[in-house]
Amino acid sequence: MWHYFGTSARDRNAKFAALDRVQAIIEFDLQGTILDANANFLKVLGYTLEEIRGKHHSIFVDAAAKAGPEYQAFWDKLRAGQFEAGQFKRIAKGGREVWIEASYNPLLDEKGKPYRVVKFATDITRRSCEDAERAGELAAIRRSQAVISFTPDGMILDANDNFLNAVGYSLSDIKGKHHSIFIDAATKASSDYVRFWESLKRGEYQAGQYRRLGRDQKEVWLQASYNPIFDPSRRVVKVVKFATDITEQMQMLGRLRTMIDTNFQEIDQAIARTNEQSAHAIEGAGLTRDNVQGMAAATEELAASISEISQMMAKSRTATESAFSQTDAAGTHASRLSEATVAMGGIVGLINNIAGQINLLALNATIESARAGEAGKGFAVVAQEVKNLANQAAKATEQIGSEINGVQAISDDVLQSLQAIRSSIEVLRDSVVATAASIEEQSAVTHDMSSTMQAAARSSAAITENMTGISAAVTQVSTAVAATREAAVVLAR
Repeated sequence: MWHYFGTSARDRNAKFAALDRVQAIIEFDLQGTILDANANFLKVLGYTLEEIRGKHHSIFVDAAAKAGPEYQAFWDKLRAGQFEAGQFKRIAKGGREVWIEASYNPLLDEKGKPYRVVKFATDITRRSCEDAERAGELAAIRRSQAVISFTPDGMILDANDNFLNAVGYSLSDIKGKHHSIFIDAATKASSDYVRFWESLKRGEYQAGQYRRLGRDQKEVWLQASYNPIFDPSRRVVKVVKFATDITEQMQMLGRLRTMIDTNFQEIDQAIARTNEQSAHAIEGAGLTRDNVQGMAAATEELAASISEISQMMAKSRTATESAFSQTDAAGTHASRLSEATVAMGGIVGLINNIAGQINLLALNATIESARAGEAGKGFAVVAQEVKNLANQAAKATEQIGSEINGVQAISDDVLQSLQAIRSSIEVLRDSVVATAASIEEQSAVTHDMSSTMQAAARSSAAITENMTGISAAVTQVSTAVAATREAAVVLAR
């Protein structure tokens, strides 16, 4: 037996001094009245010795504890010489809660009867609060999560209701059995499973999503962590598993994976069709561009040809106008010629009349010379010559008249022909004017067509470029969809 007070006063005092330095110490009589307290105790409770000496121990407990039967039994045991030890909640000055790890020790006299009580205490308020916090956190975890504990070798020690409900067992069904009852035969026989428990024995934490088997081989998915628990020597004494039942989510993810595969297959098919259609569209746009460019070139050539024809028609119009004017002038001259021949015909008629009169005078002179006889022979000769000249003049004028009539007939024919030519040229002029106007309109239209076709050619080229851009965009979409699929697969794991 260890002698607390030693064999000498010096030893006893030395040992008590050591306790006094590290422990909160207070003394009571058997009725619980405070006799003395050291500085450590006073510091923990926040009092001075004068404030507590002579008062009852109950000033350190709350009203409910003071009024309870347990408190009376507590002091009855101490008065009977029985010690009390444990963790106690006490009330410090100002109502502050203090937790102490303490032992209440009755002091015995030479006859073995108690006469005083000494309390040795340590302030564990901080540790107690931390323990309470940890206990609260653990209780909260146990309320919300499935919890099961194992030995370091995987034998089941305990499990809460959440875990038992998830796997469909009762505690008596699984306690004392190995963790492997929750896995399939292939996993149990694998080297990974062996390494899994070896790592836990080494104190290595494990976490992840695990497929487990419940009662009747029902598939259960758990989001779980396996947590090695250490003793003060850092030896693993057990493993606690905290888990959340994610079976419904995993089933949903399975359906999601199926849906993702189906949807992405449809997207892949749509992208393939779009690529094919884009290729056809690019090819068609290229052909359209070539055709439109050809049409634009042809239209430009047509516009140039029509412009040249327009210039030639303008020249033809000028020439027709000139021919019309010249024909009109020739008609005027022909009319004057006809009028002149008519006038010449009148002069020839006049000459014929004069020749007739001369012929009549010559005849009269012949008659008169015959009457004159020998005296009128010379006159008769003259009269005969005059008659002959008159006859010749008559013949000449007759011939001139005939020629003039011929010239007049020709002049009339020329005039009629010129009038017909004038009418034809007038019709031709009107036609040329109308044609020239139409060609000018066609020239304007073909110029607009040429501009439009050039714009169409540029638009066709732009369409080809845009279709190429669309094809490139579809390729980028395909790449993005592939990346999205990979991300979706990762999310759906």
